[in-house]
Amino acid sequence: MKLYYSPGACSLGIHVLLEEIGRPYEAERVDLKVPAPERPLASVNPKSKVPTLVREDGSVLTEYPAIAYWLARTNPERRLFPDDLDGQARVLEALDYCVATMHMQGFSRMFAARRAATPAEQESIAAMGRDIATRALSRMAATLDGKEWVNGDYSIADTALFYCSTWAPHFNVELPGNVAGHLARMKARPAVQAALQQEGLA
Repeated sequence: MKLYYSPGACSLGIHVLLEEIGRPYEAERVDLKVPAPERPLASVNPKSKVPTLVREDGSVLTEYPAIAYWLARTNPERRLFPDDLDGQARVLEALDYCVATMHMQGFSRMFAARRAATPAEQESIAAMGRDIATRALSRMAATLDGKEWVNGDYSIADTALFYCSTWAPHFNVELPGNVAGHLARMKARPAVQAALQQEGLA
C-alpha cells in the first residue's frame, strides 16, 4: 500500500491507522502549497487531495471515512471497528461528525480565512469557523464523558478526533478537558508516535 499525505493534514489520522494495522506501506509526502492541478498526486487521484491510498492491487481509494472504514474492515484482527450494529453506527456517527462538521465546517474555515480579501472578511470567516469547531469539540467532550475512547473501545473514530484536536492550538482553540485527555492518550500510543515521527511532527 502507499499513502499520499501532507504533514499534519487530515491524512495524519490515516497514517496512524496504517501504523496500528502494522502491514507494510509506503508514505509519500504531498506539498499542498502547490496548486492542486499541478501536484504530481493529480495523476494518481484527480481530486489531488490527501489522504489518498493506493492499495495492493493498484486501485486508488480516497476520502477519509472510506479509507478508514476499508482499513478497519480488511484488518478485523486489529479491532478498529465494532462487531455490533449499534457500535458500528456510533463509530460512523462520530467519524462523520469530526470530518464533515468539525473539520470541513469548522477548522477549514479558519484555514481558508487566511486567504480572505480583507482583514474584516478574514475575521468574520475565522470567527464562524472557530465557533463551529468549538461547539463540535464540546459535543465530542460530552461523548467522551466517562470513557477513554469515543465509542468505549479504540476505533477509527478516535483517529479523526485526534487529527482535528492537533489543529486546535494553531488557532487558539481550547480543547475541553475530555478531549485534551483523549489527545494525550492518543499521543501515548506507539502508532501515533511513529506516524508523528515520520511526518516530522514529533
